[in-house]
Amino acid sequence: MKKTLKFSGFNIFIFITFCLQAQADIKPIAIVLHGGAGQIAREQMTDSTKKAYSIKMEEAITIGYAVLKEGGSSLDAVEKTIRILEDSPLFNAGKGAVYTADGTIELDASIMCGQTLKAGAVAGVSRIKNPISAARKVMTHTEHVMLIGRGAESFAHTQGIEMVDEEYFFDEKRWQQYLNKKEKGQLFPNEENEKFGTVGVVALDIKGNLAAGTSTGGMNFKKYGRVGDSPIIGAGTYADNRYAAISATGHGEFFIRNVVAYDIIALMAYKKWTLKKAAQYVINDKLKKQGAEGGIIALDKKGNIVMCFNTSAMFRAYINAKGELKTEIF
Repeated sequence: MKKTLKFSGFNIFIFITFCLQAQADIKPIAIVLHGGAGQIAREQMTDSTKKAYSIKMEEAITIGYAVLKEGGSSLDAVEKTIRILEDSPLFNAGKGAVYTADGTIELDASIMCGQTLKAGAVAGVSRIKNPISAARKVMTHTEHVMLIGRGAESFAHTQGIEMVDEEYFFDEKRWQQYLNKKEKGQLFPNEENEKFGTVGVVALDIKGNLAAGTSTGGMNFKKYGRVGDSPIIGAGTYADNRYAAISATGHGEFFIRNVVAYDIIALMAYKKWTLKKAAQYVINDKLKKQGAEGGIIALDKKGNIVMCFNTSAMFRAYINAKGELKTEIF
C-alpha cells in the first residue's frame, strides 16, 4: 500500500516560520571606503588616472571584505583596508601624505569600535608607516584615546609597529605641490582640482559590530603642528552599533567645530532620523551654509550605505550586503 505524506496547516506554518527565522539570523556584512573629497573637474582627470584610483580602491576594499567574509571583525577589516590606502601614493595618508609648511610629514589617524565605544588615535606622527595600526594599539593597549608626536611614536615602537625614516614618505608629486604652495603662500585649499585626500573605512561584520577608521596627512602646507578632524573622535570618526559608523573627509576645522560624525549619530538617536536624512542635513545643509566642503561615508547596523558629499567629487567604493562591488569618483 502506498503511503502519502500529509502536511497539516500547522506544520506548514512551523516550517515557514523556521525558514524566516533562519533567514533573519543571517547577519549582513558590508564595507565602504573613501579616498578624499574635493573640487575636481571631471574633464581634467585622465582616463588612466581614474583607472588607477579605481583599481587601488577595489584592491583595498576587496581585502577588507575578505576579512568579513571569513568571519573576521569589522575592526580588522577597517585596519587592513586603510593600510592598503596608506601604502599608496594616490591618497593623502601614509606614503602619499602632503607636506607641512616646514616641508615635513605629520600624519593623523583614528579608529573606533561600535560595540564597546572604545577608540584610539595618533596625531602629528612622522615615523609610523601605518598610523591606523598605531591608533588601534592606542585603543587596545592603553587607557588613553589619543597620543601625539614623539610620545605616540615611542609607544608605537614598543608595540612592534613598523617605523620608517621620513624619507619613506617622499613623493615627487606631493613635493611639487608643496613647492607650489610655498611659492603662493596659501594655507587653505581654494583651487580647482584640489582635494582632501584623507582615507577612511566603515565596516559591518557578521556579528553585527560596526567599526570606523580614518587616516590622513592633513592639510597641504599646514602650519604650527595643526591637527584636523581625522584623529578627533566625534569629528572625523565615530561608530556606535546602535546607529552607524562614520568616517569623514573635508575641511577639518569645520568638521571639528560641528562635531560632524557624532552630529549625524545624535540626529539618529534623538530625532530618530534615518542615516541618510541625518547625513544629508549635516553635509548638504548645515556645512554647506558655512562654506565648508567635504563628505562622509556611513554604514548603519542593517547594512545600509550612505555616501554624502557637497563637492564635485569624492573617491569612494563599497561592497554592500548583497556582495555587489562599486567604485565611484564623481
